[in-house]
Amino acid sequence: MVEVLPTKVVVHPLVLLSVVDHFFRVARNTNKRVVGVLLGQVNGDTVNVANSYALPFEEDEKDSSVWFLDHNYHEAMYDMCKKVNAKEKMVGWYHTGPKLRPSDLEINQLFKRYIPNPALVIIDVRPRDIGIPTDAYFAIEEVHDVHIHAYLGKVAAGTLPVNHAILYNLQDMFNLLPNLDKKETVAGFAVSTNDELLVVYLSSLVRAVIALHNLIQNKITNREEEKKEDGAGALVESGTVPVVGADGDVDKKKQIEDKK
Repeated sequence: MVEVLPTKVVVHPLVLLSVVDHFFRVARNTNKRVVGVLLGQVNGDTVNVANSYALPFEEDEKDSSVWFLDHNYHEAMYDMCKKVNAKEKMVGWYHTGPKLRPSDLEINQLFKRYIPNPALVIIDVRPRDIGIPTDAYFAIEEVHDVHIHAYLGKVAAGTLPVNHAILYNLQDMFNLLPNLDKKETVAGFAVSTNDELLVVYLSSLVRAVIALHNLIQNKITNREEEKKEDGAGALVESGTVPVVGADGDVDKKKQIEDKK
């Protein structure tokens, strides 16, 4: 079964403030970055990051492949956090980048000891542009068909032993592929595609009708406003003003002389 990765990461403002404080306490006026752990919940396809804590981290500025992260400190801190708030789980890790680095995959592999799919959130503590200074990433393992072909070729030649787990996974993938030789399958795909296109066509048609209705309504409203303005202008020019009599009725026959 293929696990679906989250598509959205929500970072609370408290986490941003904690990361900025961590950076200015440890790496201010330097080119270093700081690393920490993100805590929260995973709700469906959304990762909700509500808390964080800093980790001791050092790396060689000349060689990015040389780095140190105190995972013992992380395990102790995580145990204490679980005692304080059991609902907050580890959901990933952060660093202040401001961009991805070659050692990020290696560090991500370290965090995979604790959770299967840790989220990496890069937080730019000194942004130059206006906006949200965060970028979220998930590591995806790619399997190329060339590697599979080479592996199967070596297994067939007897140079590699048979790995039944790999063969079972390949069989599962082949079983998920539809059989396009059957007319029923092709017809089913065609009907499904036509249904989706029909919905798109109807929605576009309704949108066009509503736009035309609004356009006509605006023209009618503007025309009525112009007529009212023309009528009021003609009434002022003629010098005729309706006068209310003592009985409360409007006497339209009375006129005010133009003293000009």
